[in-house]
Amino acid sequence: MNAQQGTTPTSGAPRFFAERIALVFSAPMLVNGIGLPFFPLWLSSLAFDDFQIGIVLAVPMVVRVFTAPLAGVLADRIGERAHVLVWSAVLSLMTACALFLSNSFWPVLLIYTLQGAVYAPFVPITEAIALSGVRRWNFDYGKMRYWGSLAFIAATMVGGWLSGLYGGAMVLPSMATGFVSMVLVALMAPRIGKPRRPSPISALAVGPASSLRQKDVQFMLVGAALVNASHALLFAFSVIYWETLGFTGTQIGLLWSAGVFAEVLVFVFAVQLRRRFSLWSMIIFGCAVAVARWLFYPQDVGLEGYFALQCLHAFTYASIHIGVQNRIVQRVSEDREASAQGVYFLYNGIFMAIATFVSGYAYAWYGVKAFYLMSVVAATGFAFVLLARKCQPQSLPSGGKTSEAS
Repeated sequence: MNAQQGTTPTSGAPRFFAERIALVFSAPMLVNGIGLPFFPLWLSSLAFDDFQIGIVLAVPMVVRVFTAPLAGVLADRIGERAHVLVWSAVLSLMTACALFLSNSFWPVLLIYTLQGAVYAPFVPITEAIALSGVRRWNFDYGKMRYWGSLAFIAATMVGGWLSGLYGGAMVLPSMATGFVSMVLVALMAPRIGKPRRPSPISALAVGPASSLRQKDVQFMLVGAALVNASHALLFAFSVIYWETLGFTGTQIGLLWSAGVFAEVLVFVFAVQLRRRFSLWSMIIFGCAVAVARWLFYPQDVGLEGYFALQCLHAFTYASIHIGVQNRIVQRVSEDREASAQGVYFLYNGIFMAIATFVSGYAYAWYGVKAFYLMSVVAATGFAFVLLARKCQPQSLPSGGKTSEAS
């Protein structure tokens, strides 16, 4: 994990900066690798119904939309972002311990919401520290970030194996272990001094930039966020559904890992993909695949079929994300980029929370056929993306064409 192109980072970089950031990226992914697929399984083991599961999962998403930007402002102003990482990790661990003492709806909802609030800034602030290293010392962001994805895959596979042995009882101890690792790596995180640029989530707290009022940018961000939100039912109820089909914990872990691994491959070969396909092609194709993906989930396609559908995450998330991030670079000036990222964070958080809340009712009423509703959500996002492409100006400020060559 050296600097880009094998060069040596300039003097002044903290020792083992890239390795330490890779560890900081990995720790929260250990938590996510257990919590994202298997926390609903623990809720189900408490005899929560589908409505209650949807509410418990959705409310923290709403709260973090507001707490993460405030934490970002604090991190940018205190002069050392890593200090906020420590507090985020410690408070998250405290809420994880409190969940051991909770087994009814309202205490679980309250504590898990608090956990969402204090955990929310950890990854965005880590991203901000990593990007500072990229700008100041020419480190390779991708080589630091993909260790988090590998940690997620490992945690999901181990979580699947443990769920086969212990069911939902394994969730809290596993998540608590992940939070302990977060505390440890937060203490190890590089200290790089006062930031030179605001982090995206702190930029959101002070309001979006006027350049973000461009219709094509707004429609693109809304459309991509809606397609992301169409994954809500998968995140909330896929493990519960696959268990009803008789899949083992190891098989469920494999299915979740397949999606993340496919996503990693797209990020690894992002440069080659961008050379071969236009940004709009990557975004539009990802949206179209999302619409189709959710149409197939209600069918009992077997383990192999769901494995293939999970691999489509490479397009329904990674392809869209790469396209959107690069379009932001093209359409928004550098001094406004943090605000653009903040607005994207806001849209993703709000739409995902709404979709997760609705998923609880939809799954309770229609079971796996609720995925048809997710296809409608993805189609709505697709429509916004097509509108964004239609509304784009004929040329960029630099004079370059914004046609498919972009």
